[in-house]
Amino acid sequence: MNRLFYGDNLEILRKHVADNSVDLIYLDPPFNSKADYNLLYREPTGRASDAQITAFEDTWHWTEETQRTYQEIVDRAPAQVVEMMNAFRTFVGLNDMMAYLTMMCIRLIELRRVLKDTGSIYLHCDPTASHYLKILMDTIFGKKNFRNEISWRRSQPKSHTVTNFPNCRDVILRYAITDNAKFFKVYGEYDPAYLAKFYRFTDENGRRYRLGDLTNPNKNRPNLTYEFLGVTRVWRWTKERMEKAYADGLIHQTKPGNVPSLIRYLDEMPGQPLTDDWDDIEHLHGSHGEHLGYPTQKPEALLERIIRASTVEADIVLDPFCGCGTAITVAQRLKRRWLGIDVTHLAVNLIKLRLKDMFSLEPRKDYQVIGEPEDVAGARELASQNRYQFQWWALSLINARPYGDKIKGSDTGIDGYIYFSDQKDKYKKAVVSVKSGNVSVKDIRDLGHVIEREKSEIGVLITLEEATRHMIKEALQKGCYRSETVGKDYPRLQILTIDDLFAAKKPRIPGVTSLVKKAPSIYTTPTEDLDLQ
Repeated sequence: MNRLFYGDNLEILRKHVADNSVDLIYLDPPFNSKADYNLLYREPTGRASDAQITAFEDTWHWTEETQRTYQEIVDRAPAQVVEMMNAFRTFVGLNDMMAYLTMMCIRLIELRRVLKDTGSIYLHCDPTASHYLKILMDTIFGKKNFRNEISWRRSQPKSHTVTNFPNCRDVILRYAITDNAKFFKVYGEYDPAYLAKFYRFTDENGRRYRLGDLTNPNKNRPNLTYEFLGVTRVWRWTKERMEKAYADGLIHQTKPGNVPSLIRYLDEMPGQPLTDDWDDIEHLHGSHGEHLGYPTQKPEALLERIIRASTVEADIVLDPFCGCGTAITVAQRLKRRWLGIDVTHLAVNLIKLRLKDMFSLEPRKDYQVIGEPEDVAGARELASQNRYQFQWWALSLINARPYGDKIKGSDTGIDGYIYFSDQKDKYKKAVVSVKSGNVSVKDIRDLGHVIEREKSEIGVLITLEEATRHMIKEALQKGCYRSETVGKDYPRLQILTIDDLFAAKKPRIPGVTSLVKKAPSIYTTPTEDLDLQ
């Protein structure tokens, strides 16, 4: 089946993706930009919000783990890769850039392994490291397998740059591993000035056309030398083909004795062949319908061009840094199969929401989700590995929005919000606290104080451990919130265990409102499943 993975893509590639099994790889990895990228949310009214949380930090450092990865490359990689990495280490030094190149190198080796002989890989980067990455890809994929360095104008030039030319482009490096790689020529719209210059004729039916040369540039072709319409030349075609074209009305002679020309109708032309300079795809901005608030999100038109150029229906598309899932949603729409991998539950949850909004797809029914906890034991394991990822995963189970930047900020006692509308055009909020360790009645009292401080109507405690009798009693003492709209009472402080959430229990809250922007619906039938192993 189509598969969405949570986890380190290096481990997932090694464990779950077989040799020579993928038709197209698109990756938009971190660029080593030394910036933090924040996931943006919206207000309940639909307006943009100041609320955001760090989706990932694009800063790399040389650590003990990096040194172990580098040693693994030395011990296991092909000789030419080891030599190049040693050369990088000598030239670049043991710094952030070398740490980034080490991370990329070991993953590109795995991506080379899983790519089919007929496949292509497109690596999306920017000038921060594109020159190093091209050398690295030359080494891993073979410099003879380099196909294109595509330039995509990702933004309008910024006027505030005064000491350099404004940087407004990304680089997309395209490689194959054999000469048999699939490639389908891509065409764009003709430039109006080009049409006015060349397609300046119109026939009696209103069809625009141009006149093409029928003579042969090779003058030493006796078999193609003959008289046609009173003119002797070395022609491009045989006499039989020329006569057929003339009978079909495709040859025009302005007057007897003039060299005839071929009629080329505009409506029969596929369009202007696209070059490696892509300036016709608009970048995303806040007012764009596709924009979901995810950092580094790319336009669907960009991914559609890449997927159409290198795959056919039912081919397999892999995005090992899938972020908000543009590559896999476009693959789904174009009836390709897909594998998506991301290392944060923020991204995985956003992709699940996007697939539901666009195609009405449900996880574990229409596609597999691998790496998320499937039981309490799995939840404990995630909590022991990374408590922030555990929080984000737990919040996703109740469609709560993560609160603030918990990695960088202080603990406010709030891990998430659930907004709900209980009156027309008026929104209220429930605060959510997630606990992965031991819990006690103190946690209930603390959440009660948070409810009062935040003037929230409802508080929800999600706990990995079972609630004690004293905790339940303390929660009941907080009373109820009365919804006048639906005429019901809701417990003001609610306790849900992870076990409850696995049993599909949800907080009792009226009129919940999503704060993640919905992707536009483009329903298509799910593609046929395939076992990639």
